[in-house]
Amino acid sequence: MNILIIGSGAREHAIASACHRSKTTPQLFCCGSHVNPGIAALTVGYWAGNLSELDSILQCVKTWEITLAIIGPEAALEKGLADRLWEQGVPTIGPKKQSAQIETSKYFARDLMKRHAIPGLPQYQLFDSLEGVELFLHELGEVGYVVKANGLMGGKGVKVAGEHLHTIDEALLFCRSLVEAGKTFLIEQRLIGQEFSLMGFCDGKKIIHMPIVQDHKRAFENDVGPNTGGMGSYSDHDHSLPFLDQTDMRTAQKINDAVLQALMQETGESYIGILYGSFIATRDGVFVIEFNARFGDPESLNVLTILESDFVTLCEAMCRGSLSEEHVRFARKATVCKYIVPVGYPDSVVRPEPVNFGFLTDPSHLYFGSIELCDGELYTMSSRTAAYVGVADVITAAERLAELEIDRIEGPVLHRKDIGTADAIDRRIAFMKQLRSNANAG
Repeated sequence: MNILIIGSGAREHAIASACHRSKTTPQLFCCGSHVNPGIAALTVGYWAGNLSELDSILQCVKTWEITLAIIGPEAALEKGLADRLWEQGVPTIGPKKQSAQIETSKYFARDLMKRHAIPGLPQYQLFDSLEGVELFLHELGEVGYVVKANGLMGGKGVKVAGEHLHTIDEALLFCRSLVEAGKTFLIEQRLIGQEFSLMGFCDGKKIIHMPIVQDHKRAFENDVGPNTGGMGSYSDHDHSLPFLDQTDMRTAQKINDAVLQALMQETGESYIGILYGSFIATRDGVFVIEFNARFGDPESLNVLTILESDFVTLCEAMCRGSLSEEHVRFARKATVCKYIVPVGYPDSVVRPEPVNFGFLTDPSHLYFGSIELCDGELYTMSSRTAAYVGVADVITAAERLAELEIDRIEGPVLHRKDIGTADAIDRRIAFMKQLRSNANAG
């Protein structure tokens, strides 16, 4: 079997590693935006270029006689790569363009939930001009709103009141910039609580869920600083999270399932790939932040590291529409993933710098991201450099393992030391307990 992986980040390195562990012993190939040395070590063919050049990718598919494709990044889904691959007779993990709107159009996702009366929908309005914007902002309150560009913006299209936008005037300026850029945008009710990610494997009929993970978007410790692609994440041994209860987990699962069925009903397409619900547990229950149509990064690193099933066999079952619970088994282990990033990330990375991973004691859980090999040395690039996943029986032990290994990495890189620590988790538990008690008192 010849498997093509689309993308060249740490997510795709984790996908390649999971494929490499398969008893089917596939030959792996990659089309990425750059040569990821971790992926390159596992592949027999590699093309680096613009992933919007679908014809170039399809030529690689033909040359390499690809029999299965796995799409990592959302931009390739938006371009319709899955459609083109299926047209060429290549089974593909990743939804077609029409179905990928669940991620590529925030309004499409919200409107789908509204039309099908799916719970978890916050108050929202869509705008294509400034008309009515100020009125709705005042209706939601000075710190009660979120502004979201409607479309892919590389993580830079969401601004939250009280964090990024401190006055109504600042919000109006941001909205004006979106209008001037030709973007439509949503203004939504701001939700207070704890966020979590729930991904699932979809075979065109049903969804089978993965362990719940919590990501950390902010650049610096204690959740401050600019938003990033994700500085790290953790999951617990019971596949839930310490601040969630069984009702939260069941609610999120039911929402994902309802959205999948509604999406397939409306598009008339089988959704084959990953559906990723981003949720928030609040005093009033679980709400949806957004949906993604692919593996999360870093969340995929947590779950794929502890996947006990044969990933290739699982993907084949997804493409056949014959996925079962037996295909999806995860170790009952906790994980903590931490990214190292170049100094200055995300706003002012100056230049590539050498980084040395040679002193790691267990490099099997190291995943390369924005990094390149030059003259025998590894160099940082402009984005997240690499991630390490600690695995243990409890979160705090997994965190210590991740810290020990990251401390062995040499170079001008930074990481968040607080992800997965006992203090950080205890604060989240206390926060949710207080929220729930306030709801009960009310």
